[in-house]
Amino acid sequence: MKRRKAREYALKILYMREIREENSISHLENLEDDLDNEEIRNFANEIIKGVIENIKVIDKTISNVSLNWDIKRMSYIDRNILRIATYEILFRMDIPPTVSINEAIEIAKKYGDVESPKFINGILHKIKEIKEKNKEG
Repeated sequence: MKRRKAREYALKILYMREIREENSISHLENLEDDLDNEEIRNFANEIIKGVIENIKVIDKTISNVSLNWDIKRMSYIDRNILRIATYEILFRMDIPPTVSINEAIEIAKKYGDVESPKFINGILHKIKEIKEKNKEG
C-alpha cells in the first residue's frame, strides 16, 4: 500500500506539472513537507524524476503502441498513469511488469473514467510484450 500511495502522489505531481506546463523539478523539494513517510516520499521522488528524465522515450513507447490514439488526445490522468507504469516497465528492473500494470489499473479505477482501466491495461500489456520480445531477441 505504501508504493501505491507513492504512485498516487507521483500521479498528482505529474498531473499538476503538466497542467501548469512546468518543465522544472524544483517542486520536488517540497515533497518532504507533504509526505510524512520517508519510504513513500523516496519512491514517489524516484518515479517523478524517472518519468521526467525519460519522458521522450516513455511518450514514444506509449505512442507506438496506442494505435489510433495520439498521446496528446489522452486525458491528463490516463497519460500520466501510463507514463508512470511505462517508466516502471522499461526502467525499473526491481518491479515486475505485471505489478506495474496491476497498480496502474487500480489507480485508473480510482482517478480515471469508466473506460480508463481497460484502455490502460491494453496499452501496458502491449508495452510489456514488446519489452519481453526485445529481451528474448
